[in-house]
Amino acid sequence: MSYSQSTNPNDPISITDKWDKTFPLSTRIDHRKVTFKNRYGITLVADLYVPKNSEIHSLAAIAVGGPFGAVKEQSSGLYAQTLAERGFMTLAFDPSYTGESGGMPRNLASPEINTEDFSAAVDFLGTQKEVDRNRIGLLGICGWGGMALNAAAADTRVHAVATSVMYDMSRAMGHGVGEGKDRYSTADRRAVLKYLNAQRWKDVESGTIARSNHDIYVDQEGHVIAFDRGLPETLPENPHPVLKEFFDYYRLPRGYHERSINSTSAWNTTMPLSFMNMPLLSYANEISIPILIVAGENAHSRYFSEDAFKAVGSNDKELLIVPHANHVDLYDNEAKKIPIDRLESFFKKNLK
Repeated sequence: MSYSQSTNPNDPISITDKWDKTFPLSTRIDHRKVTFKNRYGITLVADLYVPKNSEIHSLAAIAVGGPFGAVKEQSSGLYAQTLAERGFMTLAFDPSYTGESGGMPRNLASPEINTEDFSAAVDFLGTQKEVDRNRIGLLGICGWGGMALNAAAADTRVHAVATSVMYDMSRAMGHGVGEGKDRYSTADRRAVLKYLNAQRWKDVESGTIARSNHDIYVDQEGHVIAFDRGLPETLPENPHPVLKEFFDYYRLPRGYHERSINSTSAWNTTMPLSFMNMPLLSYANEISIPILIVAGENAHSRYFSEDAFKAVGSNDKELLIVPHANHVDLYDNEAKKIPIDRLESFFKKNLK
């Protein structure tokens, strides 16, 4: 089945029935493509994974999202399918404005709307006859780890949350991703804001939307440096190890997908403005449900997880550091480092 884009900008871009994931279909689950709307009327397209031959009519369910700039055919789908093999109903969705989901303009992210996407996934799961509404959890990978925690702070229907190599995208865009700490000085942050707002003039005057990488650099003279795609076509000589991590996943057959922004394109240039001005995790101290935060020992993003763990108010929280793992090691199981047994036990304990 395919879907032809209608005149409604909130309708799905496509609904592809063929199996086009970056991982093989498991024989232990039943899979189907589904759609649901968020509060903004945007139709999200998702993959629903159900344990095969399940006789249970009160399943625990988990909504899975991320990484930032990825699609459900990549990491979130792999996590979802694997947890479905362990007995959960799982839902891996394309966030608004990306993948097969609706929303115009494309290649856009929003701290508010993408947090809402998780709650809309809870809406969907809670209306499935097989699901116990009191047994719904969230799993956010990379940038959607911060979204999952943000959703948990407001959505009292969520009973447990896990994150894997999480990014706080407001902090990442507002203060720059550094080597274990924020990269921007106050002057750098101001330079980025000036650059983004100057681009707004260009967009409104041209009637087009420019695209570039969302991690914006400022050199020692205060000049802003951005590129017209998220990842390069080819790696430069002696690439930064983090660039190589992402490239080896998104740009090579290991994780490449044609609908993934990180594989093929870039975000709208002005997209960071809302993240820079609307911090996620402002109410993390009010989160009281069980939380599992997973990070790689050698991940450049580890400090996001460590600081989020400190900020979360729950008395039932755990920070799990995976030995010898970098950030992208936990996108797929090529390195055999995803702690799936620990994720299974966490959700079985707290969604019972």
